[in-house]
Amino acid sequence: MKHKIGIRHEDKYVMERRVAVPPADVKELTGQGLEFFVESSPKRIFTDQEFRDAGATVTDSVAGCDVIFGVKEMPLSFFGENKTYIFFSHVIKGQSYNMPMLRQMMAKKCNLIEYEKIEDSEGKRLIFFGRFAGLAGMINSLWSLGQRLKVQGIETPFTRIKQSHKYNSLAEAEMEIKVVGKEIQKVGLPAELAPLTIGFTGYGNVSQGAQHIAGLLPSVDISPDELLKLKESGNYSNKLVYKVVFKEGDLSEPIDPNHKFELLDYYNHPEKYKNQFEKYTPHLTILMNCMYWDDKYPRLLTKDYIASLFEKGEPKLKVIGDVTCDPDGSIEFLHKGTEIEDPVFVYDPVAKQPTMGFEGNGILVMAVDILPSELPRESSESFGKALEKFVPAIASADYSVDFDDLDLPDEIKGAMILHKGELTPKFKYIEEYLK
Repeated sequence: MKHKIGIRHEDKYVMERRVAVPPADVKELTGQGLEFFVESSPKRIFTDQEFRDAGATVTDSVAGCDVIFGVKEMPLSFFGENKTYIFFSHVIKGQSYNMPMLRQMMAKKCNLIEYEKIEDSEGKRLIFFGRFAGLAGMINSLWSLGQRLKVQGIETPFTRIKQSHKYNSLAEAEMEIKVVGKEIQKVGLPAELAPLTIGFTGYGNVSQGAQHIAGLLPSVDISPDELLKLKESGNYSNKLVYKVVFKEGDLSEPIDPNHKFELLDYYNHPEKYKNQFEKYTPHLTILMNCMYWDDKYPRLLTKDYIASLFEKGEPKLKVIGDVTCDPDGSIEFLHKGTEIEDPVFVYDPVAKQPTMGFEGNGILVMAVDILPSELPRESSESFGKALEKFVPAIASADYSVDFDDLDLPDEIKGAMILHKGELTPKFKYIEEYLK
């Protein structure tokens, strides 16, 4: 059995230009006997002709396909009976805004494979855009810093930097940031900004991408404890950027002072821990929030804390690059993810209101929900290369059999949220969010 494979046009966001299976992989897989139908798209980073040249059929609709690959969520009207869909569904935390979509897929007896849960035997994700979210997020945050400081009357070399999607390639963006770095080395940053510090929460693919971009500037890595003493010590330079990575034990501490932080205990019993990140916040210029978070864990920054910080005057913290983009999440005052064409807002902690753009009283937040789409070609090529080896099995599986008899690689079967419209055993917990 070989299903027709559809690749859909992304329509959730105006600037979503990624694709899960790019032309190079279509060409490779077509050579293995697979048949691809690609929904025509006027904005996708790869042109219709590139897909034709790769051996795909470009069409106005993929409704005739049995297996459909996408990137982001799909509209309720898109789903067909008994079809298989592979995309980032954003339902595994019971996200309320996507429960109607999940109910519709269940009603249509669909199969749903979630990229986010394609993992190896140790639970490590195998297919992801995360590194590119970090890369684009750091570029955008440096751009945001330059623009925010300019509004505040402070000129810096960061005003050279553009938003990620305005570069023709990642290499071009990296080259410009290196130029900015050389200028910082030569003339230094304004004294009132020194020491310029960038904090990264987390140490996975997202954080590593962000750290890579920051590392193109003249920089020094310091520990969280060193950050606390840096300004007071006077042992810093306005011709350097100071980077600090925060791990779980830096972010939270046991509520009981007699207990030590233990990582496994923290994961299993987060209710026994409280936030301790607030002691670091006043020492940061940019906070890059790159970690996984859900509501079991303490928040990083609350509305009350940020209000108390501003009561003491204009803080050092200028920009939050919230790459994780969890509305009302670890950054409590992130009310929504932003879009590429309107990427930043200033949160006023006194009025407790956001204002889109760079102006206003408060702290600037960059929280683009689809950051990898600002580097669409490179991110799609990397994602597709990781996904490619699983496509033949997905395309040839007999989805009509019982779930236990379904012949799929363990990595893919473990990522199947729905089978014939029913939640699979691993994801039965989502039922409570469907009530």
